Amino acid sequence: MTEAHAATPFAGSWREQPRRLAALWRRSLQFRTVAITLALSSLAIFVIGLYISFSVASNLFQNQLDESLGASNNATTAAQRILNSSDASDRASLQTLMSSTARTVQSVSGSTVFAYFRIDDEPSRNAPPDRGARVLNGVITPELMQRVADNPEGQFWQSVAFENEAGGDDPGVVVGSTITVPQAGRYGLYIGYNFADAQQTLAFMQTVGTIGAVALLALLSAITLLVVRWVIEPIRSAAATSRRLAAGDLGVRMPSKGEDELATLAASFNGMADSLQARIRELAELSVMQQRFVSDVSHELRTPLTTIRLAGDVLYGQRGDFAGPTSRTVELLHTQTDRFETLLGDLLEISRYDAGSVELTTQPTNLVHLAGDAIESMHELAREHGSELRLVAPGGHLDADVDPRRIRRIVRNLLGNAIEHGEGKPIVVAVDSNESAVALSVRDYGLGMTEAESARVFDRFWRADPSRTRTIGGTGLGLAISLEDAVAHGGVLDVWSKPGAGSVFRLTLPRTRDAEAVVSPLPLEPDDVDATGPPPTGVVTAVDLDASDGGRHGA
Repeated sequence: MTEAHAATPFAGSWREQPRRLAALWRRSLQFRTVAITLALSSLAIFVIGLYISFSVASNLFQNQLDESLGASNNATTAAQRILNSSDASDRASLQTLMSSTARTVQSVSGSTVFAYFRIDDEPSRNAPPDRGARVLNGVITPELMQRVADNPEGQFWQSVAFENEAGGDDPGVVVGSTITVPQAGRYGLYIGYNFADAQQTLAFMQTVGTIGAVALLALLSAITLLVVRWVIEPIRSAAATSRRLAAGDLGVRMPSKGEDELATLAASFNGMADSLQARIRELAELSVMQQRFVSDVSHELRTPLTTIRLAGDVLYGQRGDFAGPTSRTVELLHTQTDRFETLLGDLLEISRYDAGSVELTTQPTNLVHLAGDAIESMHELAREHGSELRLVAPGGHLDADVDPRRIRRIVRNLLGNAIEHGEGKPIVVAVDSNESAVALSVRDYGLGMTEAESARVFDRFWRADPSRTRTIGGTGLGLAISLEDAVAHGGVLDVWSKPGAGSVFRLTLPRTRDAEAVVSPLPLEPDDVDATGPPPTGVVTAVDLDASDGGRHGA
């Protein structure tokens, strides 16, 4: 059991290797280049080495075969010459003659492996006995012996394997030819030639070639690695420089050396960076000028607006003394002055966000109470538009560290937007919480929006239907400011909408400023996507808020 457990990490590491190599292949151009070069070089060297090996082996065999055939032919000729010059006629003299002939064959052929067998089937008492049957037993095939017997003037050979002293096999050939012995008839002469030396030469060449191929591959890999590093380094520098540019370091540049393509790349990249830096600086200056202009204009309008407001209030207080048209004009002046003042306040708030000068005044706040207060303040407006405001608060009763003024503004803006586009249908405000976050959503069952319209709903002064007038006196900046308020708290304000099914705006805030992973406790897409209104039961309204707070305080 111990050995099995000890082997598990090792096996696991081996199983991880293919995945690591695949990841390295995807991420590293240098690794891919070296690997491809090594693979193609290995294939080329293997093919060339294979061809050379076969060529050398074929040439070595052919040379050895030619030498063997020549030596065998000379030995056969010398043996026949001795036999032809002899006048031996009895058995003893013929045996002496064949012994002399064998020594000549051994001397001329250079081989100690030879044999001769009588071919003629006619019996003869004087015919010398066969020789070498034990040496070449099982080596000479019947086919070779038959061809030698059928062709007295020919020379034939076959590839064979000779057993060596180590018990292995050595390659070689056996060459067969015919000799005629006086008073005895024809004999087949077979001479064996061992090609072990040629085999050793070939093996040595193959070993040297293999070592050379490995050394060549290592050298090619090292050279490729150096060249690729030299080429890849400017690309890596460009990637690192681009990352620093993306991070906001506009002064970083690539080093440029020489006049080659890499230097051209560096020069082009630096030129692009210079142009980008100049353009960003220009845009930043324009943005600062725009922010300053909006802020200055807003501040400058404060004084005349205050004067107009004071005069309008005086006239509004005495509107009962005026004639009908004049009284209506005074009321209209009072309404538009209020709207102008609200717009001016929103412009100042937007300018603060643009300038990055917004500071939060946070304090522990109960989001359920805050939502209830906002609903109470918007109750009359909702009633005028025929909408009923409902509060569903299964959670969110514990305090969250937020700026109550800004969160209240978000809720009022969301409620105002729902009232304006809710088509007089009920509006549901839900509050819930979990360990890390508290969320508030506003659900209406009105017109709804398409995906393209939802993507632009937080743009400044944007309206889904430009021909539709604002019925509750909004400025067109409410949702944009709400988004900025949510982001300033480290939260998220997102939207779901469907044409004809209404919309859901969801605000998710961390309980504390140092919260890391925040998961909204409320779903963005509602369960009643195709419903025309909320369910009639299980509803907690704003007036029941105190009872619900006393009954449940968990997150």
